[in-house]
Amino acid sequence: MPGLNLTRDEARARAALLDVESYEVALDLTRGDRVFGSTTTVRFRAAAGASTFIDAITDAVHSVVLNGRDLDPAEVSDGVRIQLPDLAEANELTVVADALYMNTGEGLHRFVDPVDNEVYLYTQFEVPDSRRMFAVFEQPDLKAAFRFTVTAPAHWDVISNSPTPAPTPGTDGSATWAFEPTLPMSSYVTALVAGPYQAVRSELTSSDGRTIPLGVFARKSLMEHLDAENIFRLTRQGFEFFEKQFATPYPFPKYDQLFVPEFNAGAMENAGAVTFLETYVFRSKVAEATIERRAITVLHELAHMWFGDLVTMRWWNDLWLNESFAEFMSTLAAAENTEFTNSWTTFSSMEKSWAYRQDQLPSTHPIVAEINDLEDVQVNFDGITYAKGASVLRQLVAWVGQEQFMAGVRSYFGKHAWSNTELPDLMAELEASSGRDLSEWGRLWLETAGVNKLEPEIGLDGDGTITSFAILQSAPAAHPTIRPHRLAVGFYDLDGAGRLVRTHREELDVAGERTEVPGLTGHQRPALVLLNDDDLAYAKIRLDPVSLKAARAHLKDFAHSLPRTLVWGAAWDAARDGETAARDYVELVLRNIAHETDSSVVQVLLRQLATTLDYYVAPEDHQAIAVAAADSLWELASAAAPASDAQLQLAKAFAARAQSPEQLDVIAGLYDGSRVLEGLAVDTDLRWELLTSLVTGGRAGQPEIDAELRRDNTASGQLAAEAAKAATPTLEAKKAAWHAIIEDGTLSNLQQRSAIAGFNRVHDASLIAPFAQEYFATARRAWETKSHEIAQQIVVGLYPSRQTSQATLDLTDRFLDGLGTDIPALQRLVVESRDGIARALKAQAADK
Repeated sequence: MPGLNLTRDEARARAALLDVESYEVALDLTRGDRVFGSTTTVRFRAAAGASTFIDAITDAVHSVVLNGRDLDPAEVSDGVRIQLPDLAEANELTVVADALYMNTGEGLHRFVDPVDNEVYLYTQFEVPDSRRMFAVFEQPDLKAAFRFTVTAPAHWDVISNSPTPAPTPGTDGSATWAFEPTLPMSSYVTALVAGPYQAVRSELTSSDGRTIPLGVFARKSLMEHLDAENIFRLTRQGFEFFEKQFATPYPFPKYDQLFVPEFNAGAMENAGAVTFLETYVFRSKVAEATIERRAITVLHELAHMWFGDLVTMRWWNDLWLNESFAEFMSTLAAAENTEFTNSWTTFSSMEKSWAYRQDQLPSTHPIVAEINDLEDVQVNFDGITYAKGASVLRQLVAWVGQEQFMAGVRSYFGKHAWSNTELPDLMAELEASSGRDLSEWGRLWLETAGVNKLEPEIGLDGDGTITSFAILQSAPAAHPTIRPHRLAVGFYDLDGAGRLVRTHREELDVAGERTEVPGLTGHQRPALVLLNDDDLAYAKIRLDPVSLKAARAHLKDFAHSLPRTLVWGAAWDAARDGETAARDYVELVLRNIAHETDSSVVQVLLRQLATTLDYYVAPEDHQAIAVAAADSLWELASAAAPASDAQLQLAKAFAARAQSPEQLDVIAGLYDGSRVLEGLAVDTDLRWELLTSLVTGGRAGQPEIDAELRRDNTASGQLAAEAAKAATPTLEAKKAAWHAIIEDGTLSNLQQRSAIAGFNRVHDASLIAPFAQEYFATARRAWETKSHEIAQQIVVGLYPSRQTSQATLDLTDRFLDGLGTDIPALQRLVVESRDGIARALKAQAADK
């Protein structure tokens, strides 16, 4: 958005000029519901006579004092930056300003709990939003110590990176908390969480003998649902694992984990004060997949305390390494030191499928992306940055060996603690520990884009003995890089109990377009040959015809979840790529999902089933196949074990897809209690899902939504009501939702997200077809006038993706032609959405 950007060149120049020592930030949170007082004193060194700027997004700047000299705010401040002319060698700057509370999940977010009308605040600063709370040199390589002093209502709790001090009472019902200075850190991992949060506290002993206080926090109205002991157990397991692997004690004085309202992401790695989205406090029964996702998130953020907070990237082009390392380490920790021993199956099903999808978009990019400015990085929190990067790190670990990899990481922490680094700093340590030259590996894997495809070529003699075996590697024309892979080939046969079990495994290095595997010659051809067994490599795989036939017949019979998941992934890839009919994938899922034992895999399969039904099935058969699929989901839910995870997931999937009169009768019965599915608890959140299903099907409306909201007038209830209202299947309701999102502008970040989800929830996509033209008329204005989070939700969420037609592609192309290259971040998001339409049309053409 205009004025808010920062280029890498500007950041480089400023970093070369400045050495920032410390910040003292005084905040007054007692001044009403719109602004708060922010006074910043920063001490830094610079080249005498030079000029620079400090970032400060403000409502008003009252004074700017540089080295005792008053600068006129009207001259030096534009509401985003404050110019600092004629610097000395040693400088002291004080900025007194009013800053704005946000309701977008950026900066200092303000939320009022509808249950008790209490105010809750929290910060979210990644990427460039600490400048919304205080004046700051907003870039990761200008680390400093931060000392926060906060005045707030006396009954609040105030949490930051340093341990919370005893407050000093005021005379007006307020109190002041004066925190000790932090250790050196980047501004984006500083934090402030304030309000009448409640806490459960514990402690642990670090590997260096220190006592580390632990806290788990939530709003008062959610405390009855907070399973803090589970969070503490995971935290202790993570501490034990990471301190041992990294040979570096936990670097900060305490570790708080705070569940906060209306959070935009899964969590944020603020040093010693991690924030999580509040839906991780489970007020109703959730799928086991969600519990595992929370566990991985807890471990992910803990890993960041070392990789990200202790040692920090110099600039955002290494964001991938920050996130990928935490993603890899959290899955490794879960698999090796928690109850979630199948987490690599989840990784394969969820993270890798995300990576493969992202890597096949027109906007795909090398893992080491070119990040020219803040807008580049804000749209770069994607499947390449997280999932492909983590997949490639796993490939690197297989390449060099896990112990050698960890030895390099230990050396890296030892050399670079409290400083900023770039990728070559880590690669140098890994080369030293492994004895391998990784320059070519890094070039092929980190500096090129695209995903390879691997296929087996098997020669047999008359009695089924393998006479030749080769692995064929290909690459898309747009990204023709052929890469080295460390992988395993697995042979699977049916045992006496009818299970598909591995009978042989061959691990090898694959390179080039054809790799012969002489170690497999002479073996009897098995029922199924699985490339990339154990999922070490990052590549799409295909099954040979014999294996594909065996997989379709015996998918449910795999003895273990990971190989089954790899076969699921190959089937999904083929359907997405238009190589196989979408209806065949629908049939495969519905015939086998009841036998799937991994909750996360079930969750992913149900999402992929929904995508296939909505986008990939041929239009002339869409309605019949969609209704039949919903019938099958209800049959599967009815046959599932009572109170099982599968029953819950299948029942929710049925509720999302129910549309025929008979199906809606079932939903109505479950909702009003006249129909009971043994073991299915129709709790608060499930009631909302059932009601929204009825609203979408035209069986309920605003009176029923209002009545349900009276039963559940909570933050979660209000979000569910927003989605249900927007799902009402009338043009008037869709127009009202569109106006609330685009024109009114008062919805908070999560309210808007709920409204967008409801707007798109239709059984007949023609209902929202008239909004396609309006989208292209308003997308640029939304991007240029709203905050990044709000604008991105609109640009991605309201794109007319349900209008899968050439006409939508033509509208998109005209918009992109008019946009040109002026706003690359907006262009990228629209190009990605366009690809979804093009892919859907290709899949529909193949579904005959």
